[in-house]
Amino acid sequence: MPELEDLSERETRVLEAIIQLYIETAEPAGSQAVAKRSKLGISPASIRNTMSELETRGFVYHAHTSGGRIPTDLGYRIYVNNLPGHAPPSEHEQERLATELIESGNAIEQILRRAALVLGVLTQELGVAVAPALDAAVLERVELIRVSSERLLVVLSLHSGGVRTIFIEVPGVIESEIVERVGRILNQRLAGLTLAKIRSTIGDRLRDADGTGAGTALLNVFVAQGEDLFDLDPGQDGVVLGSAQPLADQPEFASNDRIRELLTLTERRDLLRTAFEQHRRRGLTITIGTENADPRLAEFTLVTSPYRRGGLTGVVGVIGPTRMPYDKIIGLVEHTSRLVEGLLS
Repeated sequence: MPELEDLSERETRVLEAIIQLYIETAEPAGSQAVAKRSKLGISPASIRNTMSELETRGFVYHAHTSGGRIPTDLGYRIYVNNLPGHAPPSEHEQERLATELIESGNAIEQILRRAALVLGVLTQELGVAVAPALDAAVLERVELIRVSSERLLVVLSLHSGGVRTIFIEVPGVIESEIVERVGRILNQRLAGLTLAKIRSTIGDRLRDADGTGAGTALLNVFVAQGEDLFDLDPGQDGVVLGSAQPLADQPEFASNDRIRELLTLTERRDLLRTAFEQHRRRGLTITIGTENADPRLAEFTLVTSPYRRGGLTGVVGVIGPTRMPYDKIIGLVEHTSRLVEGLLS
């Protein structure tokens, strides 16, 4: 891939001017506007020659309805890679983010929902948050609560602060004393282990753990159903979206076809989860247009930053058209991920 060093100073300044103008106006950048923005002190005719060279090299393309140029994905990539830094959120933006997230409470789901919503509003893109995968979560405590003679509520408390509840059917009527004893055994043998470890070893850990018939029968339910009981992967339900309205208001979605594409995208939580999962362990990540592995995202840019709590990692970010103010959005996404991380800690 070409680097900034491959471009002359004039080409660099002209490319930056084209991109900045297109981000601001959503209109192809003409030579006169580029000459004024780039401040190179050369004529529009000389600027046109440079724009033609940039087009030949694949950094911009010619809009047929005018003499202006529009950045390509490669042009945006060169621009993003060589940003001198990103714009930190304004004091107002920082205050709004902090207020919204703090007021969301302590539940991970609510924090992520608020983060996606306010991030979308501040960036004018579609805010997205992905809940952490819980295989690495450590079980802190198991509580068994009788809800009927043949049904128990299993409450799993995790060191990450999360709580999950699952109903299980029990074989016949089991006395409260047996339920309490089995609860103690589960805590003695499973607490302190990751969910992944529990699923792979639960049979060995609970074998011969209780000599009574009723206790053994109940423990066998956990052995038989352990793969499902301790599999807390949120799947596509772990993808939280903000409002699509800010994105729908952008010029790129003025046509009915593009609006339908956007609505289809918001309905494909599995697609979004896969795309954002690929960013989970990569730090701040920006994938532009055709850089996305899924061709259905070829018109979009994803800007993401992971948040971490203990051994758990999730992602917050935005998705929007490739025409976006990258320096501002990078700053907002990074700041939001750090806020989420702080609240979870």
